[in-house]
Amino acid sequence: MTKGIEGKVVLITGGSTGIGAVTARLLAERGAKVAIAARRKDRLDEVVADIAAVGGTARSYAVDVTDKSAVQSVVAAIIADFGRLDVLINNAGLMPIRPMAEVNTDEWDQMIDVNLKGTLYGIAAALPGFLEQGSGHIINLSSVAGIKVFAPGGTVYSGTKFAVSAISEGLRQEVGEKVRVTSIEPGAVESDLKFTTSGAAAETVLDFYKQAIPAASVARAIAFAVEQPDDVDVNAIVIRPTAQQF
Repeated sequence: MTKGIEGKVVLITGGSTGIGAVTARLLAERGAKVAIAARRKDRLDEVVADIAAVGGTARSYAVDVTDKSAVQSVVAAIIADFGRLDVLINNAGLMPIRPMAEVNTDEWDQMIDVNLKGTLYGIAAALPGFLEQGSGHIINLSSVAGIKVFAPGGTVYSGTKFAVSAISEGLRQEVGEKVRVTSIEPGAVESDLKFTTSGAAAETVLDFYKQAIPAASVARAIAFAVEQPDDVDVNAIVIRPTAQQF
């Protein structure tokens, strides 16, 4: 168990697969009490069972991050179950890649709702408690597409991730005396995210992801940020495959 992580109560949205699930397993292995939330509770329960099998502590919570009241209810339930919340990891996300000329506004709405509003709803649910207890850590999953526009095809996705990076930095400036804020900005990472693209761009995305690094690489970066002493705030981590040019 690692000092700085042991005993902390951590909520991870999008915790059923990919980066979220791997991060849950790693933090639990290092002594955190992990709450994982996503829409599909059956897949969450599989992660919880894996953690329990090696002596870790985890619970699952069904939630749609686009439902503001549902996110608030989950945070309240976690505090009731564990006594507190120390770390929020806003990990849920979608990445449908499509040229803007196709004007797929349904996909635009989905990305704004999950990637952007979902992150804001998580912050809204956790931040008051963090400020009241005088400590907390908010970790937002942005992307390298949040520091460089991914176009053609990823323009709206980049827009949501630029927003997440900006919100992370603005939040740090506003509440940094009490609450730590970290923006994690990965490149191609092995996860289900690549499967959220349909249509003509799907093959291009899958080809791009052939260079992907394991989700465990990002999980270790998240653990690094969490395990720092309270007076150290790792504000941003950009992590991508060595071979990735974008």
